Amino acid sequence: MKRNMIHGLVSAVILATLMIAHPHSAASQMMRSCAARSEVVNFLDKNFGERLTAVGLVNQNAMLEVYAAQSGTWTLLITDTRGISCLLLSGDSWETMPNLPGIGT
Repeated sequence: MKRNMIHGLVSAVILATLMIAHPHSAASQMMRSCAARSEVVNFLDKNFGERLTAVGLVNQNAMLEVYAAQSGTWTLLITDTRGISCLLLSGDSWETMPNLPGIGT
C-alpha cells in the first residue's frame, strides 16, 4: 500500500512537471512530438549527439528512456509497445552521478 501511495505521488509530480515544462530546441525542432522510435533516436543522435543513457519500465505498455550528450543536452522519451516514442522533456546541463560507496538507492 505504501508503495502504491509513493507511485501515485511520483506520477502526480511527473504529470505536473510535464504540464509546465518548456522543452529546449530538440523538441521544438521536431514537427511532431511522437514518431517511430528509430526516427526519434536518429534525430537525437544526428542533431544533438544524444545517446541512450538510462531506461526504466513505466508499466507493461511503456518504457521511459533518457538520452544525453556529452555537451549536456538531454531528452526524456516514453516509448510504447508499438515502438512509438514521444518526447516528454528536454533540457541542458545533464550530469551523470557517480556510484558512491555506502549510499543505497
